[in-house]
Amino acid sequence: MSRHPAPPREVRPYLDELVHRTRTVCGPHLVSVLAVGSLALGDYRHGRSDVDVTVVVDRPLPRRALTELAGTLAHPALPCPAAGLELVVYPADFAGRPSGGAGYLMDLNTGPSLPERVSLDPGEAPAFWYVLDRSVAHQAGLPLFGAPVRDVIAAPERAAVLTALRASVREHAEGEGHAADNRVLNGCRSVVYCRTGRWFAKRGAAGIVAASEAGFRPLIADALRSFERPRDSAPELPGAAVREFLAWAARRVDEAVEAEDGDGAPP
Repeated sequence: MSRHPAPPREVRPYLDELVHRTRTVCGPHLVSVLAVGSLALGDYRHGRSDVDVTVVVDRPLPRRALTELAGTLAHPALPCPAAGLELVVYPADFAGRPSGGAGYLMDLNTGPSLPERVSLDPGEAPAFWYVLDRSVAHQAGLPLFGAPVRDVIAAPERAAVLTALRASVREHAEGEGHAADNRVLNGCRSVVYCRTGRWFAKRGAAGIVAASEAGFRPLIADALRSFERPRDSAPELPGAAVREFLAWAARRVDEAVEAEDGDGAPP
């Protein structure tokens, strides 16, 4: 029996068509199509979550093929039923080895609630987003087509993941472009990864942190209630409390980074 959750019914036809269009453009060079993010972790919230997809091809595709793929998958050419689609294409030789880099061939953001973005240059974006996505993918990627996830996505080294988490928590602390509830829940997930070395769904991680940190329980409860709402109707959370929580989360990540550096230091 598969350990992977089935994609929610609201997005299954969309994912089927996405795979079909990707196969049409990539042809025999397509190795795998994987659902990652909230779909892989079983925490997809319709109207709130993005659809996150990783595509692996056996060799770098020419620019015209990548541009064609972006065009055929972009909303509304392929109407996205979720808040947005975040799709990353990797070459197999990069995806199959541990790395702290971005390394993508194409990064596409599209959909009703996402600013349209197509990047063919991995130097254009901070690497930490892609390190974290590949780490989640290796643990829990949901296969939609092709080779199994463990055959195509290598787990980044723990030190690289912790460094990426440090950058992620700092980005969320600044708050630019991120909903307050998502900032809090990402902070919870970051702390739980530092404690366990495993990725948990945002709501699961929030429960773990709330159970051990009584002072933050009211804020986490508010963030969970807000997370049930669509993005455009999510209530505001108290800014000072959010900043205090994220500063605490950043210290926990810094401690994990320092412990990892200490473990790896020569005698």
